[in-house]
This record gives sequence, C-alpha cells and structure tokens, in this order.
Amino acid sequence: MIGEWIQQADVWILLLIQEYLRADWMTGFWKAVTFLGNAGWFWIVTAVVFALIPKTRRAGLTAGFSLAVGALITNVFLKNAVARIRPYDLYPVIELLVEKQTDFSFPSGHTCASFAAALVYLRMFPERKGWGFVILAVLIGFSRLYVGVHYPTDVLGGFFVGWLAGILALKAEAAWERHRKAERERV
Repeated sequence: MIGEWIQQADVWILLLIQEYLRADWMTGFWKAVTFLGNAGWFWIVTAVVFALIPKTRRAGLTAGFSLAVGALITNVFLKNAVARIRPYDLYPVIELLVEKQTDFSFPSGHTCASFAAALVYLRMFPERKGWGFVILAVLIGFSRLYVGVHYPTDVLGGFFVGWLAGILALKAEAAWERHRKAERERV
C-alpha cells in the first residue's frame, strides 16, 4: 500500500519534470552535469588530485575511502538486493534523454558518489570551499531525474548512502589521526 503510493508519487514527479521543467535549451546542460557522475569519474579524479597535493591529501584520501564505501553499499549490495526496474522500462511515458542504463535503479550511484565525496570536502575544507562540491552533488542528483533514469526516491536513497559513506570515512579518518598522534607521542 505505502510502496504503491511512493511509486505513484515518484512517477508523478518525473512526469512533472518532463512536462514543466524540461526544455531543449537546458537539456545539453543537464546531460553534461549527469556525465560528471558517470562511474563517479569526476569524484575519483578530484580525490586523486587532492591526494597528490600535500595540503589536501587527507581530504583526497578520505573522499576516496568514502567513494569506495558508497560504491560497495550501492553497487554491490543495494542495487542487486532491491532490483528496482528503471522508470523508463516500467513507464514508457517517461522519455529517456541519455542511453539506457545497465544496472538497477535504486539507489542512484551518481548521487551516492557525489554526496560521499562532497560531504567529505564540506567537512574537511575550511570556510566555504566545500559548498561548491555540495551544490554540484545536488545538481548531479537532480540531473538523474531530468534525464529520466531514476525515480526521486532513488536519488534520495543515493543521498542517504552517500551521507553514510561520508560519515564513516570521516570517522575512520579521525580515528586514524588519533592513532597517528598517539604513536608520535609514544616516540
């Protein structure tokens, strides 16, 4: 009963986006934004680049760990356990703007990777520098709805898994730093 209501709300939101927010002049932008999330490449590259720079190394390594945790939870476990069919496969009225996806729909891997890294950067970069990454993560999450490959609850699920992965990675990094500090004090 509640699952049916959620499914109907998901489709209704996708149809609203399709009918009232899609415009030819914006489609190229949203395709480019969604491309940034493909296989997490943008977030992997930022983590590697930050890991190579001594000043940002901790943030890069922590984001990389967060991405790995999020990918395991999302792509290895949840997508296969839930096995949710993509919206365009179940509802032909949903117009697909990118190529068909080869995996299941829930949760959104693009959104998970985006928030897994962005939340680490938000926490680890001083001042407001991390907010740009969070804004990009929000845009990538929305782009998955705009191009018609995910339901809103897929994106929400990806956000929660990314948030969890980010928290776990930040806690692991803090524990590692405490361990390193204790080791230095022993010497």
